[in-house]
Amino acid sequence: MFLVALSFTYFSKALSGSYMKSSITQIERRFEIPSSVIGVIDGSFEMGNLLVLPLVSYFGAKFHRPKIIGAGCMLMSIGTLLMALPHFLMGHYKYETTISASTNSSTASFPCSQDPGQLTELEAQQQYSRIAGCEHDGGSLMWVAVLLGNVLRGVGEATITPLGISFIDDFASPENSAFYIGCLHTIAVIGPLFGFTLSAFCARLYVDIGFVDLGSIAISMKDSRWVGAWWLGFIIAGGTSLLSAFPFFFLPKTLPKEAGPEKDSSTTAEQNLLQGNQQTNATDEQPKLIDVAKDFLPSLKRLLTNKIYILYLTANIIMVNGVIILITYTPKYLEQQFGESASKTNFLIGVTSMPAVSLGIFFSGLIMKKFKLDLLGAVKVGLGTAVLGSLCILPYFALACENTEIAGLTVSYAGTGISDLESRVLVACNSGCGCPVNQWEPVCGENGMTYVSPCFAGCNISRGSGKNTTFHACRCIEAFPKSGSGNFSAVLGQCPREEKCSRMFIYYLVFLSLSFFILSLGSMPIFIVNLRCVDPELKSLSVGMYTLALRAFGGIPAPIYFGALIDSTCMKWGTKKCGGHGACRVYNNVSFR
Repeated sequence: MFLVALSFTYFSKALSGSYMKSSITQIERRFEIPSSVIGVIDGSFEMGNLLVLPLVSYFGAKFHRPKIIGAGCMLMSIGTLLMALPHFLMGHYKYETTISASTNSSTASFPCSQDPGQLTELEAQQQYSRIAGCEHDGGSLMWVAVLLGNVLRGVGEATITPLGISFIDDFASPENSAFYIGCLHTIAVIGPLFGFTLSAFCARLYVDIGFVDLGSIAISMKDSRWVGAWWLGFIIAGGTSLLSAFPFFFLPKTLPKEAGPEKDSSTTAEQNLLQGNQQTNATDEQPKLIDVAKDFLPSLKRLLTNKIYILYLTANIIMVNGVIILITYTPKYLEQQFGESASKTNFLIGVTSMPAVSLGIFFSGLIMKKFKLDLLGAVKVGLGTAVLGSLCILPYFALACENTEIAGLTVSYAGTGISDLESRVLVACNSGCGCPVNQWEPVCGENGMTYVSPCFAGCNISRGSGKNTTFHACRCIEAFPKSGSGNFSAVLGQCPREEKCSRMFIYYLVFLSLSFFILSLGSMPIFIVNLRCVDPELKSLSVGMYTLALRAFGGIPAPIYFGALIDSTCMKWGTKKCGGHGACRVYNNVSFR
């Protein structure tokens, strides 16, 4: 019953965690923040963990572990629900656009204003500062509520792994312990499968669904300004975490120790009954906090002078940096590299990679049970799978799509390469249009070139409204036509990627699943090293310190420093309502890869 309850808890924490990871691009765009800030928000979960993990790992093991886990689940639920709160406090999402929102408008407008007064970035900033309400605009800081919710989620989650794993290892027989933990982790991986699928569903729904006329939305799901209903998944995940809390309040503090198969069953039953009575009598009195605290520093010293344990920690910290980066930024990478929507990307990661991880973890538990691996055997399996898994990652470098041809950003208006990433969007064909330099409203010309906006394409006429808007008499398309083109028109959105991109996307998912499966095969042997290389009474503390080290040196810094690296590849930033950099709209694919 404890295993069933803990499995559902693992499912719910994995659901909310994977939903957070797969929604980072939606949150980034909604709050108009760079990837480095998203890294801080993502890492705040680990910060919450760090606040309480050593205390929970050590002191929690001395008290009623199931009830402490239940309290942690409730705290996790409150944090997840808090993350959805900013949606209900902010106004409706307003993306950068110059297109008429009216659904029945057929009046022609003139993107190219013929106004020779070009707006510089400084003038644009001053113009934004004069927009009503900008001086009191607090919307941009609403992401702090998401950060605080994630911290709370981390505090609650800190109780689950160290107390749950040590509880199973204490009361299960040694040969069953690895198998039970393998089953637990296998069920836990179903959580990300649901998390990525839920994220795919929510990303298809417009952020303000039910509050705005969807016919007036002029952007598609593949547009870098699109924001899905990110808040909805957090409400569902928060409810699931709340449900997972209740069973733990009805479970006992201790269980009879499971005996090995070689012992006689009648003797085993008597011993279990006797041991259960002894444990109940022994634990009726709660240990004094001062006595428990006195042993903490000596126990910690014994753990940190264990050479195998320290080497084990170092190796895992390095591996976890790579894994955290892969998990956090793969959805964003696939969107940018292959031009896929967030919904499709999250769904395909969920149905390909997560089952591969689940099978890998399950088989790793079976390997431990079948071959009864000792400490050295477990390390050998871990090393072998790490090397093979890393070799499967090498093809990622070759699976590439070139940058989209965007006039003035990635190529010149004539379609040739440019020497650096400096914006060269102002050319003779649009020099008299008065286009704001920070505008981003991509259009696809009939010559196959993407332009930063209709204005930068030199379009003189626009007709229609919403997604059906078309642009005509575009001077830049006329200046650099494709053979056979005649009316020099453009439509909303970036031009489609080259055909090979779709194939590359499928190949990438195949290698991603294969590498995840092989790396997961080593998960249980590597984890069991943690329990077997320390004294039995230090197991709870060793799992806690292991998790603490991975959070401090992997989970927290990895998304932040890698988010900053991703920001350095940005070629075109969005603009906030009140001025300043928003989220990135276009990345340099080669640098990002």
